[in-house]
Amino acid sequence: MDTVRVKWNSKRRFVAWDEEGHGVVMDSPAGYNGDGSGVRPVELVLYALAGCTGMDVISILEKKRQVVTDFDMVVTGTQRTDEYPKIYSRIDVEYVVTGIDVKPEAVARAIELSEEKYCSVKGMFGPQVEVVTSYRVLEAER
Repeated sequence: MDTVRVKWNSKRRFVAWDEEGHGVVMDSPAGYNGDGSGVRPVELVLYALAGCTGMDVISILEKKRQVVTDFDMVVTGTQRTDEYPKIYSRIDVEYVVTGIDVKPEAVARAIELSEEKYCSVKGMFGPQVEVVTSYRVLEAER
């Protein structure tokens, strides 16, 4: 069982930490009675999705003996505006894999396995959240 602790700090700022002592600061923008000193709680979903699928994809590419020298992701969430809660109705994930002779089909398969089988965060999204992925494979300088 995973446990995190969360403590109110002031205004809309909360500090959270896990059992290992890793911490995160959450806050709302100044226009919403916060100071903007931390991540908005809903944005943590984007961080979590990226971390989860990123770990999967790197692990799978390593098993496929792909030589990855750099790996970046850009995750963009679009929140619904017409009703509460203001969940992300669409999340776009772009994977940018740089390496030596990395096969695009290996990247595509790694992403597919992460999305459909391994990523626990993605697995928690219901059908109301559309996740759209894309990827680029760049050749590393030798």
